[in-house]
Amino acid sequence: MKKTNRVTVLNLFQINSPGHLSPAVGDLSYLQTLDINNVRNLSGPIPPTIAKLLQLTFLRISQTNISGPVPEFLTHLKNITYINLSYNNLVGTIPPSLSQLPNLEFLRLDRNKVTGTIPESLSNLAPKLTYLYLGHNQLTGIVPNSFAGWSFDTIDLSRNMLEGDISFLFGKDKTTFEMLLDHNKFNFDFSKLTFGNRLARLDLNHNKIYGSLPTILTKQSWQLFNVSYNSLCGKIPQGGSMQRFDQYSYFHNKCLCDAPLPPCK
Repeated sequence: MKKTNRVTVLNLFQINSPGHLSPAVGDLSYLQTLDINNVRNLSGPIPPTIAKLLQLTFLRISQTNISGPVPEFLTHLKNITYINLSYNNLVGTIPPSLSQLPNLEFLRLDRNKVTGTIPESLSNLAPKLTYLYLGHNQLTGIVPNSFAGWSFDTIDLSRNMLEGDISFLFGKDKTTFEMLLDHNKFNFDFSKLTFGNRLARLDLNHNKIYGSLPTILTKQSWQLFNVSYNSLCGKIPQGGSMQRFDQYSYFHNKCLCDAPLPPCK
């Protein structure tokens, strides 16, 4: 095998020394994987020279003290399939230009201090992008209606300040597996929802959801189901996976009743 002396992978894990990410990383022009994880003393912004890494397909800078905005210059990385910038101190808004990444399949911006709205243009990443994590930020406004035709493996919008009707994220034709939508201000009639066969994990606790729980819920193979702290009413459907969960998945609603809550009167 011929030696090329080309660095294609750079991994940095659990380094305790304080420091910054050197702009010189942009000189590793053959780099395909840049993986920096659990380097707590790494601070400063993400250097713009990363835009020169045109071979990059995998970028993880997670669990660090990196700060500054979510970089606009990531849109130069046309080969990238995976971006994970979670568990940092990033601020500012989500760049609409991320929608110009034609191969992106996985995007994590969760657990930062990102503000503003979810860009309408992100829907241009469908159907290729199937993992979208925007949870634990300070996002406001509505989820764009352009997300209506999109299925995910996982969509995480939890613990933001998002509002409005997101019933268009549901539907019997969707192939979404996991929806983490808790701790927002979503407001819609739950009784009118339909569900795709793959949906197995649904967390809607701490929202403003009303209506009743439809009996079709018993047909899903739920691994996670939580509708607590909403304004739901009526009888909890009996059967299927619905009683796998304790009262804490259902309590603090307007007038839900029946197992695992007290019987209906």
